[in-house]
Amino acid sequence: MHETEDMDAEMDFDDGEEPSFSDPEDFEDDISDQELLEDVIRERPQEADGIDSVVVVDNVPQVGQDRLEKLKNVIHKIFSKFGKITNEFYPEAEGKTKGYIFLEYSAPGHANEAVKNADGYKLDKQHTFRVNLFTDFDKYMNISDEWETPEKQPFKDFGNLRHWMEDQDCRDQYSVIYEAGERTGIFANDAKDPVTVEERARWTETYVRWSPKGTYLATFHQRGIALWGGEKFKQIQRFSHQGVQLIDFSPCERYVVTFSPLMDTKDDPQAIIIWDVLTGQKKRGFHCESSAHWPIFKWSNDGKFFARMSQDTLSIYETPSMGLLDKKSLKINGIKDFSWSPGDNIIAFWVPEDKDIPARVTLMQLPTRNEIRVRNLFNVVDCKLHWQKNGDYLCVKVDRTPKGTQGVVTNFEIFRMREKQVPVDVVEMKDSIIAFAWEPNGSKFAVLHGESPRINSSFYHVKSNGKIDLIKMFDKQQANSIFWSPQGQFLVLAGLRSMNGALAFVDTSDCTMMNIAEHYMASDVEWDPTGRYVVTSVSWWSHKVDNAYWLWTFQGRLLQKNNKDRFCQLLWRPRPPILLSQEQIKAIKKDLKKYSKIFEQKDRLSQSKASKELIDKRRAMMEDYRTYREAALKMHQEQRTLRLELRGGVDTDELDSNVDDWEEETIEFFISEDIFPFGEL
Repeated sequence: MHETEDMDAEMDFDDGEEPSFSDPEDFEDDISDQELLEDVIRERPQEADGIDSVVVVDNVPQVGQDRLEKLKNVIHKIFSKFGKITNEFYPEAEGKTKGYIFLEYSAPGHANEAVKNADGYKLDKQHTFRVNLFTDFDKYMNISDEWETPEKQPFKDFGNLRHWMEDQDCRDQYSVIYEAGERTGIFANDAKDPVTVEERARWTETYVRWSPKGTYLATFHQRGIALWGGEKFKQIQRFSHQGVQLIDFSPCERYVVTFSPLMDTKDDPQAIIIWDVLTGQKKRGFHCESSAHWPIFKWSNDGKFFARMSQDTLSIYETPSMGLLDKKSLKINGIKDFSWSPGDNIIAFWVPEDKDIPARVTLMQLPTRNEIRVRNLFNVVDCKLHWQKNGDYLCVKVDRTPKGTQGVVTNFEIFRMREKQVPVDVVEMKDSIIAFAWEPNGSKFAVLHGESPRINSSFYHVKSNGKIDLIKMFDKQQANSIFWSPQGQFLVLAGLRSMNGALAFVDTSDCTMMNIAEHYMASDVEWDPTGRYVVTSVSWWSHKVDNAYWLWTFQGRLLQKNNKDRFCQLLWRPRPPILLSQEQIKAIKKDLKKYSKIFEQKDRLSQSKASKELIDKRRAMMEDYRTYREAALKMHQEQRTLRLELRGGVDTDELDSNVDDWEEETIEFFISEDIFPFGEL
């Protein structure tokens, strides 16, 4: 039937009569453009498109046609670093440029980068660029001439952010994650039992991190980072960074750096974001191809500079502008690694050998970029940079292959940073190096060297006369890690994980072994900030059984065994730098015997206080028992009538206690028979 109709329609059309496509006179077109062309309208250019990608560069040299091409090349070289330039316009008047230009980028993010990095760029003595977004002109033109008083923002009181420093017993705090991350607790350290300060369920999704001075506790969430602090650990700040995985603080606690592999785009760098801790604002974003060597940015000791390394380039940025220092990076061919001094704005970096050019270690002063020391090295395989905590010494561990020999020899190149011209001393070791660590507040360092089971631990002292003496060497140690006390002098040699948690507590003043112990399968060792206590732990993240943390004195005496279900992580809360001068510290050490009497008296009082607390606790438990017993007896008496009714009037409560109802019954049974023979009488 349908085929017949189609054929009829075709026959009508072939006869030369075209069908009418006109609408009837009474037809109303009620279909909007939005319904008809929705997909096309959705992609139409917006009013702001293009304008957001335009920057205006002022203070550009005014040149004629003969020098215009050269100027364009210079401008393009400078501004093409921030993105692809799609259009440029140089206004002219009377045959010369007007001194300002317009540049259009392919994306708004490139324009923002140009404003951040090129504003203030010094082209020559007479010309310093001022760079602004084109859209900013409308914003500034529409500013009212009448002054409006800003609204007063309410003050957010987070409490005393360093209240834990006012603890009368000077107890340090630490964070503990357990139950496979489901619970996080903050505890005050006590020699008898830890005191709970705060405890919450699902406080973090992965792990926690303290800020360098202990002011903030950072927790990780899928949508970003949260900072907590104050007496009740209120939320102080949060930073939205989807899929955040890693975090790093500046030493001054003013900035925080976050990393997420999910957010990075070509036009808008968001893999790494630097935030202002106080305001919560994003300061700048960066691209990141790999986070294998975290932190990507390394900070100077005062937080004024931070730097990152890329191929043949060292980029140093300054705060708070977050721009490149002197608007340009350092070109260092072959740079392998770098590190900031913990005490000064000095960068140390090393470059491997290149044909006839030897490897070298360079010390550079910032922000002047003056090279204060260069050390040439030969036959270098690898280098590692180790700073002493105060920046007094730098040890460069150099692995070398001397000509004519087989195997690797290690040299420790010791730079004396506080002396003129930075002299260098060398310690050579032919054994393979397992671990190296400086004494935090001193001039000694410890080395683990050799092959298992003959691992040796050696202790060296850097003297002021230019000599480095071997103080002591212990042989056949079960250790693969060195943990110095934060105050120096004492350390723990630990055989973690594969070495089953062997521990050796050493006093380096006379190099004596104070104690040898073991925490089976220990995975971590953490000193408290004072150096009085040390914690060894077995993390559920590395070992699924025996999860616990043990508290020891610095001498190796075990105080506590804290078993936590699926214990994951323990971190001591850092303390801010001490406010006392070196002279005041020396005076306190000189009068230590006078203070020790006060502390001993306080310890006795605390012990008696603990005994009193135990007695009070037992009395309270006894009182609770008596109260419960009286209530149970009262209920038993009230139910007596009901029991009699249920048991036909027989008082079963008295059956066993009524002596008159007792019947005496004697039972005899045969046990055994013995026959003894007697002689004739």
